[in-house]
Amino acid sequence: MEEITFKFKAVNVISALIASFSADLVTLLFFGTKPCLFLPVHGNLPLNAYWTLPLIGIVLGFLAYVYQFVILSLRPLFAKIKFIPRKYQNIIPLLLIIPIGLWNARLLGGSHVLITSLFNQEFEAKFSTGSLTFILVPIVIFLVRFAFSMLSYGSSVPGGIFMPILVLGALLGVIFANLLIHNGIITSTYYPHIIIISMAAYFGAIEKAPITAIILLTEMVGSIHQVLPMVITVFIAYYVLDLLGGRPIYEALRIQMNFKQK
Repeated sequence: MEEITFKFKAVNVISALIASFSADLVTLLFFGTKPCLFLPVHGNLPLNAYWTLPLIGIVLGFLAYVYQFVILSLRPLFAKIKFIPRKYQNIIPLLLIIPIGLWNARLLGGSHVLITSLFNQEFEAKFSTGSLTFILVPIVIFLVRFAFSMLSYGSSVPGGIFMPILVLGALLGVIFANLLIHNGIITSTYYPHIIIISMAAYFGAIEKAPITAIILLTEMVGSIHQVLPMVITVFIAYYVLDLLGGRPIYEALRIQMNFKQK
């Protein structure tokens, strides 16, 4: 509702809650109580690390604007490609992704698996780039995932927005967490805290749905201990995007498709 209608009318809220509770009940009966993407975080982020949250929020707000700018620019750019008919332009990301898949298919794996491996610090162990592994690996993976997320939309074969944004947010969180740990600002105990906070802020800014982002990541974490740092970072990222002229991504894409909302 926050992402699509931008309103919280009582009748819509009640209908959405009934639908959500019904779906949740069915899911619990068949699949149990554990979320499909469960990222348990224990303890509170130390107060001496809170000064980093506004900085992370500013960077994520800027990067959220970059995401919106690129994704909204590529479809018009692809429309200018005349030597490949529009309906065959999806061959472009296909041809580009083949060598990457042959090099390391894990880079193209499912979002749930990738986020879980990043959260558990499993992914970096698969690579070795010397002393800079802690920063180079997540940057490379981020650039690959970002590029193909954009190319898929530009060539009219979108792979979704929801999970790709969470993956990109998690990768940015890995970068921030590793920098903070490497510089002695936090210990490795708080590595997952920064990832969760970054996922919420990046998602909340791009979607311009801060409340949805905070509730979503709180449910994934399974506790309310991270709500305050998430609120700080999410709203700073949100307002940075707002100052740069960003729009809710779903609304912007709807307008770009010339779809008139009734």
